[in-house]
Amino acid sequence: MAHVAIVGGGPAGLSAGLFTAKNGLETTVFDTDETWMHKAHLFNYLGIESQDGSAFMEDAREQVDSFGVERVQGEEVLSVEEDGDGFTVETEEGSHDADYVVFATGAKRSLPEELGCETTDDGPVDVGIDMETSVSGAYATGATARAEEWQAIISAGDGAAAALDILSKEKGEHFHDFDVPDDAE
Repeated sequence: MAHVAIVGGGPAGLSAGLFTAKNGLETTVFDTDETWMHKAHLFNYLGIESQDGSAFMEDAREQVDSFGVERVQGEEVLSVEEDGDGFTVETEEGSHDADYVVFATGAKRSLPEELGCETTDDGPVDVGIDMETSVSGAYATGATARAEEWQAIISAGDGAAAALDILSKEKGEHFHDFDVPDDAE
């Protein structure tokens, strides 16, 4: 089973983790809990009339936990390196191997830059529509890949796009995560 390491536990990282874990991939989210969501109040998030950002994060964490995401809370990622078969994620506590890595680090872009991911002229990590960087198997989402036009719901969509691309690679065909009731025709 492929392993996905996600660096950052805000909307982008948790969204990526939700999709990969829900669809059978081993998923680890490294989260220092420095998300901007703790400063936010959501009025413009689809499906949420009004919710405090910290309450949203609590709900999102419970949701990913229910799908078996391993959340490594408070352990800072020091580096991510290619190792021939994927990536090695170094933290304060040790090493973690992964087949894919998703950067959801907000405007902190040093980790993908140190990995060798190309950046745009105005600073963010350069990605395609699938959020993959110039380093195969490495993805950048949310403010990591956007200069100015970022927002929580956009970041969550970026995380989903990265996850769906990873799932498509693993399944060998375009993958769509679309739930329907058991009795749908």
